[in-house]
Amino acid sequence: MRGVHSRADTTRPAMCYYPVMEEIKFNTSLREEMVDITARVQEAVRKSGDKDGLVHLISPHTTGALTINEKVDPHLKDDILTWFREMVPEGTGYGHTGDNAWAHIKASIVGADLTVAVTDGNLVLGKWQGIMFCEFDGPRSRKVICRFVRSL
Repeated sequence: MRGVHSRADTTRPAMCYYPVMEEIKFNTSLREEMVDITARVQEAVRKSGDKDGLVHLISPHTTGALTINEKVDPHLKDDILTWFREMVPEGTGYGHTGDNAWAHIKASIVGADLTVAVTDGNLVLGKWQGIMFCEFDGPRSRKVICRFVRSL
């Protein structure tokens, strides 16, 4: 028995029993960029049929990350990427045997996952907020895993 439900329980399962998963696949086009995936995540939520709960987003990449930030002004994305280039420059001097240590460092700073609340089938985000995939070693084929956790 896990949680409060027994195996014989036929009511709606607890949050951790049968999570729904969806993959969002896309290609990035630049060496470094921030891709707004908000609409794709909202569509995945709609397809899940879940009205209330959480969606946990996971980047299974070591040189790509996820964040929530302003989605309207494209200059902000440029400002963020410029800051990262200054703080963690490309080049030699890193111990990593690959040629992309800076991309791994940037992705580690931003993080590989996010959790967003879902109410009435909609992502709970502020007016200006969007979900961004941060590409630090593109262009590449990427995916984000969406795992839905239903409210009881």
